[in-house]
Amino acid sequence: MSLLARLKEKNFDRWATDYARHVVRSAARPRHHGVRHVLFALCDHYEPLWTTTDEDLGEARVRKWVEEYPTGVGTFRDADGRPPQHSFFFPGEEYRPRFFDQLDRLVEGGFGEVELHLHHDGATVESMRRDVLDYLAIYAERGHLSRDPDGRLRYAFIHGNWCLANSRPDGQHCGVDAELPLLWDTGCYADFTFPSVPDVSQPNRVNQIYWPTGDLSRRRAYESGVEAKVGEKFDDRLLMITGPLALARRDGTFRPRLEYGAVTAHDPVTPSRVRSWVDQGICVAGRPEWIFVKVYTHGAPDAQGESLLGRGGRMLHQSLAELNDGHRFKLHYVTAREMYNVAMAAMDGCAGDPHAYRDYLLPPPPIISQHQGTTS
Repeated sequence: MSLLARLKEKNFDRWATDYARHVVRSAARPRHHGVRHVLFALCDHYEPLWTTTDEDLGEARVRKWVEEYPTGVGTFRDADGRPPQHSFFFPGEEYRPRFFDQLDRLVEGGFGEVELHLHHDGATVESMRRDVLDYLAIYAERGHLSRDPDGRLRYAFIHGNWCLANSRPDGQHCGVDAELPLLWDTGCYADFTFPSVPDVSQPNRVNQIYWPTGDLSRRRAYESGVEAKVGEKFDDRLLMITGPLALARRDGTFRPRLEYGAVTAHDPVTPSRVRSWVDQGICVAGRPEWIFVKVYTHGAPDAQGESLLGRGGRMLHQSLAELNDGHRFKLHYVTAREMYNVAMAAMDGCAGDPHAYRDYLLPPPPIISQHQGTTS
């Protein structure tokens, strides 16, 4: 298959124009002299019941993470001395108390946080609102999710099957055009769904942190927006935080590859992949020295878990460690919540080391802050 045919198969026409703009913008961007801070978030569509209804298998998958993560990839450290932070976007429809009995231990150990993932089909505004609020209440009862000063629950979101705002032409895997306002109304502060290449839901905005604009109740409302900038922000909608999307070179060859930040067992992370993520320069405009790298995985299925907890995970974090030289780059492992906080701090004009802004607006969830309080 020719390169053109492969790109067409991956819905290249949906994002090519903005990718071209991104390449031009990147070439024209003034070169930053001095250390650059890389904020790295691994967002996991964490589904213990992937392709199964066997809850014993689901529990075993979670237990494997709890037992092997701290002594494996959890031994790596960033520039601040913190271990890798894993954002478990857990599907509400797969919630089982015994899964969280395991997962809670990993979060209490300081290795990540839980956010909301949701698969649905044929939903209505009413049914989705009910489901979201029910799942949030369950997670919150266990001490997960951040809170505003007034106690309101706040959460990050990834849509199942990529179909945010009813984005598929056939309307499958969602059903709710006005999903962005619904998410905001229920406490969502940021969406981390994209990029979704090669899926048809991929927006025409790439390599950006941005605010959706226009009629947010329409289908695919996330496709219109304004780039997040220092000195400008909205307080009535969620933030879109997208990961890297690029045409890159395959290791050791001149053959191109499509890079969209998917960490998988069959496509292990290498130093060149990490460089391609960083080279996209995703940032809040006006703060180019803070580089946001949001990548994703499906970490619960057996082959994926085996890779991420073993050789594949070690390759990922060793590649990041090689980047973290303290002179050109400093690496900061962040959760989805912390990435959002740093982005908001940038918009408010904060500068310096972004480590200081991990909890800038939204504090850690109680399961973490309470545990820290008992162990300090």
